[in-house]
Amino acid sequence: MKQLNRRDFMKLSGQGLAGLALAMHFPLLTPRRALASSGSWKFGVMADTQWRAGLNAGGEPGSCAVSVINALNQQFIHHDVKFAIQVGDLADVESVNGVRTLPTRAEAAQPLYNAGIGFFPLRGNHEASATAAKELPLIFPQTKGYGPNVHAATNFQSPIMPATASDPAGSRLDGLSYAFDYDNVRCVMLDQFTRTDGTSFNGSSNNNMVDQVAWVNSVLESRPSDSHAFVFSHKNLIGQNHKDVLFGADLTSNASARDEFIASLASNGVRFQFGGHDHMHHRSIVKTSSGRESVGQVICSSNSYKFYIPKAGDDGRETPLQQELFTIGYYIFTVDGPQVTVDFYSASHASDYGDLDLVLPPGSFVFHLRESFGYSLNGRQFEVRHGESYTCVQDSFEGTSAKILGGANGNDETDYLLRPLTKTVNTGWSTARTGDNAASKVLRLWGMADNLSLWENPARGLDLNGYLPSQAESKKCDEYVLAMTYDDRRVNGLHLGNGGYRLAAKDATGKWTNAVEANHDGASRFVKGSWNPGYPLGTYGIDPFTKTAWAVLNHEGEFAVVRLED
Repeated sequence: MKQLNRRDFMKLSGQGLAGLALAMHFPLLTPRRALASSGSWKFGVMADTQWRAGLNAGGEPGSCAVSVINALNQQFIHHDVKFAIQVGDLADVESVNGVRTLPTRAEAAQPLYNAGIGFFPLRGNHEASATAAKELPLIFPQTKGYGPNVHAATNFQSPIMPATASDPAGSRLDGLSYAFDYDNVRCVMLDQFTRTDGTSFNGSSNNNMVDQVAWVNSVLESRPSDSHAFVFSHKNLIGQNHKDVLFGADLTSNASARDEFIASLASNGVRFQFGGHDHMHHRSIVKTSSGRESVGQVICSSNSYKFYIPKAGDDGRETPLQQELFTIGYYIFTVDGPQVTVDFYSASHASDYGDLDLVLPPGSFVFHLRESFGYSLNGRQFEVRHGESYTCVQDSFEGTSAKILGGANGNDETDYLLRPLTKTVNTGWSTARTGDNAASKVLRLWGMADNLSLWENPARGLDLNGYLPSQAESKKCDEYVLAMTYDDRRVNGLHLGNGGYRLAAKDATGKWTNAVEANHDGASRFVKGSWNPGYPLGTYGIDPFTKTAWAVLNHEGEFAVVRLED
């Protein structure tokens, strides 16, 4: 009998399997994250939409995964995104029976356009020719800022390349590599394939990022200081299955240009570089050769008929964070001023969990929220490896200090290659709303939840079956102690006793409640005085001598010292 031993969310009863099978016949929309403020907005990201061409194509037209695209369109519209980005491999082959396939992908984007949602694609290695290079800006003129489907994006720019006999205007990357702005976000889209004039840098498309690094740096440097920037490409800085990467045929290629690129992203405050190509959800930190600079890498989940298995070979420059294999997924970015939260949703491929090539697309999709990660421009990031203490997490903002007093990363899960998973704990800050009775600023914590590592490796005793994922990933995290300072002038003696001001957390409706009430277990108990390492989960208190409120927690979220009425 197969064993399902990946935490509680993996435990499927016969009734659960039957219920999921029934649900697969109906389109289900994922719960929408509530916008944190009136100025918040969202955009979506998806990956490779290849489908089999020719025999056994499963009815999908133009070697394009139209059924998957339609499902994601529905989710993007439901989440009310402003635009969606695709990181390449728009189709499996460039033509089927002499008919070009990119128009099929363009037609499949029409529901987004009809809903007032922009769509901004990149090429992948499956549409890498000069013909496709000329075709893409004609079919998707929004990549150059033209046409009816720009939908409020602004400031489009592409690199101007040195003049050549075949390209005297230097426009061979126009609308292929491009950047654009929406509100306080700059998106930088990178094309690394054969250019419109049929050339490549130094004679090989493997080198086609080398002469774009300076342009990327200038685009990032020129944006406003209070804005976000995200970089998108098809291939990755360090691949998991594929070893051809953004800067060449392998990790040793164009090393100085690669390091310059990573250093540019790091110095310009870019937190995430997104790619596709590997058809799996994988987050990591990628370092330069010296290890002095690094950037977050996100490889996007499959939107195709193909699913890949990781292979060893990261050159020691990668720190794995999260991983999920063999699922169909998408990403929703919520931008709220200086804060960004990325939600990863995924669905079963509607076959028994594992590695396979689909012949038919799923009849419908049941997406689940699998992980959330994020950061703030006014916060910090801390890397906490397995077994390490969270006490390194300390930050302050406009008179409020926060620190984790106790707790350690006890999650022992690994990625498919048995590498331990590090947690990146991010802090962010905002001001409480008028009427919140807050005596501190508002702290946001991302990255405390246990790592996602849904994969299958029978050699390690993980032999998973059924329609997985079957539900949302747990938000439960390691037990830890959070303390925040408060403004004693606001408290004015009301901190005495089990009432008044205490460490509070926002619930799903945005209401402040006692922070320990959101714990996944444990009993609440008030203590007047400082925290003691022997206090169990659910204990909370006020220390009038250090002017701090503290609580023993096992969840992340938004926290502040708030007056709560009993």
